[in-house]
Amino acid sequence: MYCRECGEKLTLRFYENEGLIPYCAQCSAYMFPQFPIAVSMVVTNRTQDKILLAKHVDDDDFILFAGYIKKGENVEKTIPREIKEELGLNVVKAKYMSSRYHSNKEILMLNFIVVVEEKPLKLAEQEIAEARWCTPEEALQLIRKGTTAEFFLTNAVRELKKKI
Repeated sequence: MYCRECGEKLTLRFYENEGLIPYCAQCSAYMFPQFPIAVSMVVTNRTQDKILLAKHVDDDDFILFAGYIKKGENVEKTIPREIKEELGLNVVKAKYMSSRYHSNKEILMLNFIVVVEEKPLKLAEQEIAEARWCTPEEALQLIRKGTTAEFFLTNAVRELKKKI
């Protein structure tokens, strides 16, 4: 690990109430780990009895919709931007569900149930190869097992069933 300010090699140093933290002797500063933040979205129709899953280009697995939060952007702006870019749809409402650190990509994922307007999809073809509306049960069958997406989807389906 190297300092993001000066490039010096970091060492681990004890920091009270934090444990071992990367430290830059050149800057005389602790360098707490930083990682990107993204939203993960369980996209539903207005009646919340259908869930939209996607297959990315060059991927055979169905996944949830997701996107990085851009510098200077908040979650409230990221969700409608990502849905508009990937699906051509407008967001009606979004509800925060949970978060999870996704170690495969070293990213913090914030999960939401997102209700979208019901109109024809306009897929971002360079990104999304296929999108499919499913019942919650079908969605749980299609999503790759043991993934962060399955974790979020399972929680969202549990929440949706409380309302239906």
